[in-house]
Parts: sequence; C-alpha cells; structure tokens
Amino acid sequence: MDKGLSLKGVTISSGGAPLLSVSHDIGSGEVLTVMGPSGVGKSTLLAFITGTLAPDFRAEGEVWLDGHNISDIAPHQRRVGILFQDDLLFPHLSVGANLAFGLRPGESAAERPGKINEALDEVGLSGFADRDPATLSGGQKARVALMRMLLSEPCALLLDEPFSRLDAARRAQVRDMVFDRARARELPVLLVTHDADDAQAAGGAIVTLGG
Repeated sequence: MDKGLSLKGVTISSGGAPLLSVSHDIGSGEVLTVMGPSGVGKSTLLAFITGTLAPDFRAEGEVWLDGHNISDIAPHQRRVGILFQDDLLFPHLSVGANLAFGLRPGESAAERPGKINEALDEVGLSGFADRDPATLSGGQKARVALMRMLLSEPCALLLDEPFSRLDAARRAQVRDMVFDRARARELPVLLVTHDADDAQAAGGAIVTLGG
C-alpha cells in the first residue's frame, strides 16, 4: 500500500509472554479501531508505532507509512501525530504559543501568526490566541491540542482514548471534529479505546484485543 499506515506482522511480548499481534492496512482517510480492556496492550501498540516502546517489551514486525518502512527511524522523523487522554497543553504558554510549538521547523516568522489564526478559526476558537489554557473548557483544550498536532503536518494520526475525559455532550462533538479533520486531510487514523460508542463513531474496521 503506497498511501496510508500499514502494520505488518506486528507482535509485542512482555516477559516472554505474548501481549498482542496485529496486521492491518489503514488507507488514507480511514480509521482502524483497536478495542480491549485496560492492560491489554493498546497504548503499547501506539508506542511501538511512534518508536517510543519501553525496553522491557519485545516487538517484531514493521510499520510502513506512505510506502516507507519507518520501523527503525527516530521518533521525531516518523511524521506520526498522537492525541492522548490529557490535552498536554503547556500551562505557562498562551493558546497561540502552544499552537506555535506544533509548527514544523522552517516556517517563517511572518507566516506563523497567520497559520495559528487559521487553525483557531478552523475549530471555532477565533481570537483565542492570547488566552491562558487554564481558562479554557475541556472541549476547547481538546480542540487546541488537535490543531497543535495537525500543525506539525503528520502523515498519520494515533488516538489514545483522547475522548475519555470529556462529558457526553463534548465527547460526541470533539470526536466528530477529530474524525472530520483527519478525513479532510486524508490521514490514516488508528484509534485505541475500550468504548463501543467511540468505535462505532469511527466508522471503520475494529480489531479486538484480549477477547
């Protein structure tokens, strides 16, 4: 598969005991959901894809992104974006400065404010650049975290239960926004969750671990 994210014979074990095994192709704009209870290895799979797997795990298999084997390159070179349960915004930086942190190196100083304002406009947060992250709601923080990640221009998106701490109303809204933005950019998406509603909303194939 030339475009998209491919997991080729990925197996991960811990202490000699098999933890998970996944082989799957995720095309551009598609979502694969990996479901399972806590402790089954969902986040461990994401760590393998991003190149941050802890040394006490043993992994085999390959990760391919847009026709390139990224299994052995440095994490910062993989062009893989990830969203976590926590928004991980920098509390000492304004909303705009948080977004600037996501811009890829090489952006000129003159272009940066425009890109930041465009990102805020895209998620309904026009005029929020100077706001303190502490003044934002949970849903607003999630939107800022999403756009910071997208400003880094990833080629794939990993979702580590990023909706789990939102209330029901915000959860559906933010979830739809994330999937819509990913599809608009034709990004392959891998969602890990234990929530059936998240899996259904993703609308793609589902792999169940620990079943």
